[in-house]
Amino acid sequence: MKLKQIVVSIENAPGRLFEVTNALGQAGINLRALNLVDTGAFGQLRLLVSDVVKARRILMEMQIPAYVNEVVAAEIEDKPGSLARLLQPLADANISVVFMYAYITFASGKAIMIFRFTDNDKAIEILQQNGINMIEAETFGILENES
Repeated sequence: MKLKQIVVSIENAPGRLFEVTNALGQAGINLRALNLVDTGAFGQLRLLVSDVVKARRILMEMQIPAYVNEVVAAEIEDKPGSLARLLQPLADANISVVFMYAYITFASGKAIMIFRFTDNDKAIEILQQNGINMIEAETFGILENES
C-alpha cells in the first residue's frame, strides 16, 4: 500500500530542475508524480518515478543527495468535499497530514492524493475501512526494487 518516494534538495537556480528531470528522462525514468516546494535557497523535490533504485543511483552520481521515504496514494472523486470526507476519519483518529500533493485524471473523474501521514500504516487501515481506494506501486507503474 505504501509507495517509495525520492526526495532531493535542489538549489533554487535557473536550470537546476531541468538538470534533474533531464538526467532522469535520458535514463528512461518516467516521472509519475512530483512536487517542488520552496524552502529558501533550496527547493525540496518529491518524486514518484518508474524506477526508484535507478533514479536514486543517477541522482547520487550527480552528487545530489537523494533519500527514499514512504507515502500513501489514495483515489478520490474529483468533486467538492471529497478531500474533506477522506480527512475526517483521520482527524478523528488523531492522525495528521505531514504533507500531500495531488493530481487529477480528468478522463476518469478521479483525483490521486499522495500523502505522508504521522502514521502511514494506521492511516491506510482507516482509509480502507472507509472505502477509500488505495493505489499500489504497480498501478503507478513504479518499480521499487532492483529487478
